[in-house]
Amino acid sequence: MSLAEDTTCCHTTSAAPIPSVLHPLQPLTPDEITRAAAIVQTDPPYGSATRFETIELLEPEKSVVRAFKPGMPIARSARVNVFSADKIGVTRLSVSLDSGKILSRQEFPTARPMIQLEQFLAIEGYVRAHPDFIAGCAKRGITDMTTVCVDPWSAGNFSIPGEDGRHLCHVFAWQRLRENENFYAHPIEGLNAVIDLKTWEVIRVDDYGVIPIPTIEANYERQFVEKPRAPLKPINVTQPEGVSFKIEGRHLVWDKWSLVVGFNAREALTLHDIKYDGRSVAHRASLVEMVVPYGSPDNGHFRKNVFDVGEYGIGKLANSLSLGCDCLGAIEYLDVHLNTMTGDVLTIEKAICIHEEDSGLLWKHWDFRTDRAEVRRARKLVVSTICTVGNYEYALYWYFHIDGAIEFEMKATGIINTAACIPGKPGKYAREVLPGVVGHIHQHIFCARLDMEVDGAQNSVVECNTYAEPAGPENPYGNAFYEAETVLDTESKAARRADASSHRYWKVVNPNKLNYAGTPVGYKLDAMNCVTPFVSPASPSGTRAAFTQNHVWVTAFDPEERFPAGDYMNHSDGSGGLPAFIKQDRPIQNTDIVLWHVFGLHHPVRLEDFPVQPCISTGFKLVPHGFFDGNPCIDLPPEVNAASCCANATKA
Repeated sequence: MSLAEDTTCCHTTSAAPIPSVLHPLQPLTPDEITRAAAIVQTDPPYGSATRFETIELLEPEKSVVRAFKPGMPIARSARVNVFSADKIGVTRLSVSLDSGKILSRQEFPTARPMIQLEQFLAIEGYVRAHPDFIAGCAKRGITDMTTVCVDPWSAGNFSIPGEDGRHLCHVFAWQRLRENENFYAHPIEGLNAVIDLKTWEVIRVDDYGVIPIPTIEANYERQFVEKPRAPLKPINVTQPEGVSFKIEGRHLVWDKWSLVVGFNAREALTLHDIKYDGRSVAHRASLVEMVVPYGSPDNGHFRKNVFDVGEYGIGKLANSLSLGCDCLGAIEYLDVHLNTMTGDVLTIEKAICIHEEDSGLLWKHWDFRTDRAEVRRARKLVVSTICTVGNYEYALYWYFHIDGAIEFEMKATGIINTAACIPGKPGKYAREVLPGVVGHIHQHIFCARLDMEVDGAQNSVVECNTYAEPAGPENPYGNAFYEAETVLDTESKAARRADASSHRYWKVVNPNKLNYAGTPVGYKLDAMNCVTPFVSPASPSGTRAAFTQNHVWVTAFDPEERFPAGDYMNHSDGSGGLPAFIKQDRPIQNTDIVLWHVFGLHHPVRLEDFPVQPCISTGFKLVPHGFFDGNPCIDLPPEVNAASCCANATKA
């Protein structure tokens, strides 16, 4: 039995029945996706050319969620984006699944949908068959086109003649020398095609000049590893009494935490109605954008500025996870249900992994006077998914800590995007990782949308900075420093950047709820991974990624303001998104607000990143800051892990 089939520790398998709808924020079931598509097809905006980009839950108003009690009837609606197979444009529809009616219709005649999974798979064949691309490969000594591997990239918006008004994809290529070997070791440098996804016409093949294809192999599959190291002894994670969490439908309860687990094609994991001990913390939390700007202006690499969430949708690229490999321990898996271009149901089995982990020391104190010690161990609930976007894997982890903290971690692994060089001459913007093979300097910049609801709907954001007291009578010994708090009361004032010199941080508070110290209850944004963007703000790519210019944005809640760079990212011109939202300069004090956090990875490539990059991680935390009257885990009972034992590894 393979690991993927082993379900001995798995509490839910892919064969389990689809749960009925038990919460208004539960994602659409397969039957609901099918019904939404059928309703749209009764009056398809583009006739027989109508194709589906996304079918997802149209989330009900917050008042409906707050009033919901188990067993109440639930009205269900879908948000549907459709496009034409033949022409430019997207139509956004809202559909009542109960009445079977289209409730609203909005046309976006110049918008392009996300590049679809089905299109990804078809692009390689069209490019490999084009005479100009074949000729370019022949100049590089390639005669067998079946060895050529073509990766589709979004085309961006660079005002290049002949590209205006089209829906395009720009490609990079590599050669696979034999079956299953790592083709990213053999980049076909300087040869790029541009293909129209409406007509499937290769409109242009760019040939920047021949650089010899590197031929040294650098493999990662087990079959190619000549001298594998001796295996380590296993680490088994066991929970003989079962897990401490429960799931009903998509409603998850663990210790004092409760939340609803969602998923859609664009964002992947979404979390909803997050509460601790019955007190609300956030209405919704998700990763809403990811842009990966590369630093090389050479050849076609200037176009590498891909929005993996907005231009591709990472949800459809989620992996089916394997027990004992991707997830370790006693695991609960959830399948996810999305749509194809034709409106059929696409099911990704075991796409979401839920489990508990020991999290080290929670708190301890030894009273040396009495020789008495108290110690408690921490643990956390993990909700995760892993998505493969071309060469990179992105592993999304949401952690719910027993002390009331929420953490998001993004682990990036997979294979770096490679290019070719003359051996020993990698150039200014890259590092050579194999003779003739380079990885360009780049960044991974993410944006989380955190619809906060700290102990209620009325919240404010406070910026905290630490300053040294000026030398003088109030600081005679030069040691005085203090923290100053500033309430950010309008959207324009709340577009902020990190400042290490003052240890700047932000917290979301509820000014209407006070702790026992008489201060507003709150949650601190622990912004540990702020990144400085290096793409010029005025450049084509910088204009489209304007949200990266600040690390924190705060907006008044609007259910239609969902994405920081705009709703339709393919070929976007930079309009829409956070800079447009905050031009309204709405008040954000003691009201319903959304906190947007921009963070990421700055990645000068290492030799150790090839042939497969070890995980590098980034993320943030939301930490209780006055939310509790003291340590919320004082009431944890002491425990000693009976499975722990002495290793006896020390030799005399």
